[in-house]
Amino acid sequence: MLFSRLRLSLTISRKMVQEHSSKRPCVRIGTHNGTFHCDEALACFMLKQLPEYKDASIVRTRDANQLAECDIVVDVGGVYDPATHRYDHHQRSFTGTMANLTDGKMNFNTKLSSAGLVYLHFGRRLLEQLMPSSNEDHKEIVYKRLYEYFMEEIDAVDNGINATEEKPKYHVTTTLGGRVRDLNPAWNDTHQDFDGQFEKATELVGSELVNRVDGMVKRWLPAMDIVRKAFNKRHEVHSSGKIVKFETGGCPWKEHLYQLEKQAGCEGEVQYVIYSDSNGSWRVQAVGVQGEGFTSRLPLPESWRGVRDEKLSELTGIPECIFVHASGFIGGNKTEEGAMEMARQALQMKS
Repeated sequence: MLFSRLRLSLTISRKMVQEHSSKRPCVRIGTHNGTFHCDEALACFMLKQLPEYKDASIVRTRDANQLAECDIVVDVGGVYDPATHRYDHHQRSFTGTMANLTDGKMNFNTKLSSAGLVYLHFGRRLLEQLMPSSNEDHKEIVYKRLYEYFMEEIDAVDNGINATEEKPKYHVTTTLGGRVRDLNPAWNDTHQDFDGQFEKATELVGSELVNRVDGMVKRWLPAMDIVRKAFNKRHEVHSSGKIVKFETGGCPWKEHLYQLEKQAGCEGEVQYVIYSDSNGSWRVQAVGVQGEGFTSRLPLPESWRGVRDEKLSELTGIPECIFVHASGFIGGNKTEEGAMEMARQALQMKS
């Protein structure tokens, strides 16, 4: 596993995490002491994957003299200056985002944290280490996707930016940032080992990052070609182009489909996808509205929802029906022909 191969580079020994040192090591990464957060833990992990920092010590302090001796400083010091490798974001003058620091090449407008700054300046080199066998086009795709679906959340949370202006309907307490926060020593611990817990936090965020990249390389990128081929053949499946067929299920198709529609100038066209499941049956799934969670573009007919087996076949006139979900986002049939007919009828009932 990719993370296992990087574990030696990831782990920061207690000797390396220090607030004071009488002997200056070869290379030092500086960050603040005390309570730690997701962004500086991730910033330190990313730096330690690079050849020049893989053996670096991490100095946790707010002492300006000690920080001045560090080769690179993240999340402390009040300075953002790539030329001197200072990557803090807390100063009032800092307003950096991926968009304004890349002249619009990365269209993300969330203020960066120390993790985002390290990713901006070192992210492509990081991916050279994490996905060395991939081609340059795939690395660039992953670079942008990893920011959008991993890094931006960390930047936003650290800068106090909510995901939505609406009041949440329930509490979300299992985020990566939340789990890092919970690794800090308790306020009433008699022995508060911040450095030891920071080591655990760095390992936690590092494993999440590596696993996310690993998933993109092994699952998400290969799915692109499958979805593209199916999308290009959609008019052979149904003359309207509103039904896409995958020969096998399981591949992540939604984001690829949205992107392909955008590129083809037909956003919102595809209403259903059909695919086989692990049991040899077939599913018909309504395409979701992009960015709207559980909302479907065209749910399966209301009269079908919650009905199963023979009753569903009698209702639809389609043999071998299995079910339609109560929300109408997905249904099943024992055969490809049956799933296709369910999609066709659903289109006709809407029109």
